[in-house]
Amino acid sequence: MAGKPDKAAKQEARRAKRAASKARRKQIFEAFKMQRREDKALIPWMVGVFLLSVVVVFGVGLFFNLHWILLPVGVAIGVLAAISVFGRRVQRSVYTKADGQPGAAGWALDNMRGQWRITPGVAGTTHLDAVHRVIGRPGIILVAEGAPHRVKSLLAQEKKRTARVAGSTPIYDVIVGNEEGQVPLKQLQRHIMKLPRNIDAKQMESMEARLAALGSRAAAMPKGPMPAGAKMRSVQRTVRRR
Repeated sequence: MAGKPDKAAKQEARRAKRAASKARRKQIFEAFKMQRREDKALIPWMVGVFLLSVVVVFGVGLFFNLHWILLPVGVAIGVLAAISVFGRRVQRSVYTKADGQPGAAGWALDNMRGQWRITPGVAGTTHLDAVHRVIGRPGIILVAEGAPHRVKSLLAQEKKRTARVAGSTPIYDVIVGNEEGQVPLKQLQRHIMKLPRNIDAKQMESMEARLAALGSRAAAMPKGPMPAGAKMRSVQRTVRRR
């Protein structure tokens, strides 16, 4: 009798896996259709990269008299290269649309891969300026977004407050933007990942617990980039009420 529930559970798991895979393929296809409408160069780039990969691998095969054996390999590499081009252009398009929108930096941080402890909106204003805190192997990274003349003082205050409990842990500060001395949104993740490693995983956990005691001085921030058409005044009123 015990075997039947196990078999049913395995079948259910397979069905769930197939459903998730189908949903993923549908999502990718929808993203492809949307990107194709907005990016007229997408198809030429994908086709060009695919053909170039096939030609290069086939040419190597000709040199070693293995061209027909390596042809399927070239096709596989071409498909992967075309998919990579698609992913990169979609990512660039997403960051271009999000650039300059309130909440965009917090959204980019939330999508970072790896062992990063993200606390969005540890400080902020009713104008939707914000400072986000990241704890990682480099130490503590404070990331500010908003109007430069406001976020500089906001960032300085949060850095001073953080330093009280940080001890010898390095504190880095970043202002997201396109002006001199700022880090563009599309380069934010790369900028943080390139910082030197100064602490280990245990120190990260300890630091996270100590900083959690500081609490937050921020109003509620939008989860993700705010749409360009959103009315700032109504959003600000909502933030004040919270």
